[in-house]
Amino acid sequence: MAGTDVESLLRDLAPQVLGAVVRRYGNFDIAEDATQEALLAAAAQWRPDRVPDNPKGWLITVAARRLTDLLRSEQARRRRENTVARWELPKEQVDGPGSSADTDDTLILIFMCCHPAMSPPSPVALTLRAVGGLTTAEVARAFLVSEEAMTRRITRAKQQIRDSGISFRLPPPAERSERLTAVLHVLYLILTEGYAATSGPSLHRIELSSEAIRLTRMVHRLLPDDSEVAGLLALMLLTDARRPARATVNGELVPIADQDRTLCDAARIAEGLALITKALPRGPTGPYQLQAAIAAVHDEAPSAAETDWRQIKALYVRLLQLSDNPIVALNHVVAVAMADGPAAGLRQLETIADDKQLTKDHRLYAVRAHLLEMSGDLNAAREAYRAAARMATNLPQQRYLNRRASELDDTDPS
Repeated sequence: MAGTDVESLLRDLAPQVLGAVVRRYGNFDIAEDATQEALLAAAAQWRPDRVPDNPKGWLITVAARRLTDLLRSEQARRRRENTVARWELPKEQVDGPGSSADTDDTLILIFMCCHPAMSPPSPVALTLRAVGGLTTAEVARAFLVSEEAMTRRITRAKQQIRDSGISFRLPPPAERSERLTAVLHVLYLILTEGYAATSGPSLHRIELSSEAIRLTRMVHRLLPDDSEVAGLLALMLLTDARRPARATVNGELVPIADQDRTLCDAARIAEGLALITKALPRGPTGPYQLQAAIAAVHDEAPSAAETDWRQIKALYVRLLQLSDNPIVALNHVVAVAMADGPAAGLRQLETIADDKQLTKDHRLYAVRAHLLEMSGDLNAAREAYRAAARMATNLPQQRYLNRRASELDDTDPS
């Protein structure tokens, strides 16, 4: 087993181990700390040729022992020690058939981390740490914040779970659909931040995109018949497949019209197309399936000029019927402009231009700039590009928008 395979094994086992420990002992916040310490111990001790025969059982045993130590350090030491003593199980029960080591509680854990009682952005951070197996430092680096700030965020999330009295079980059938929607939204947020970082020096945060795909694969494995789960996984694969074409080797943004489609990940496109093709006829069509269908139209086009924008426009109309998301409405504007011309796009843009969420987002001004440029109004386009650049917090996006404004300066006949 290669060293990277040990790391992958630990990432895969992290939610299963935490789920088993929480199921047996309760107390999510201390169980999560104990599990993290067990993972760190394994990372330090395991070697490619020295992985235990039952790695999950090993991790559960170490986490249980560490949890005992953590509980003993609490002020109510004697009472908790007595409780722990009653909890202690013989080792054969930890590692043997029918034990927690044979049970995968990952789905319950994901539902818990994404509980609607938690305030954003806590579910994202907690999901990456508890389900993804990332350390606090790794999550902090992914979101460009200090480890201390991320520690506080994760601590608050665990306190919210404790204070809300969330039980470790699957939500009842009446709540399951709504709760799954919350889970998928958290995974989608991780993907979007990875694919188009909101701030910082890089256009992409590949570690977040990769983790979003890995976690969604996990949910798809646990819920293989859910069409929206399959749709989200397809959307992620089809979106991430275009990442190599979206930036230069120096990390600069490449507009869609100039992207080299041969750089896209053909294997991910094929997998995403197969997933969405199978999911669409299976049941009610949800927003992730529609977004995946839009991504599929983009990915199947040999070039930007050959994109079927009329089909994309129709899909956005359907998506808008399911979602009032202003970014969906903005993307619909682009589709209208590409299908029916920039004048039609600008008219459509005016219908959403006063949306309070969009007026704070550089993408509104970038779309306006692009449509004005397409229509030949270069002076107005230049000013819109500059406005978009001032609002953008991602450096490659800022540079691209400023560059477009400068290029229009060079073409201004006045």
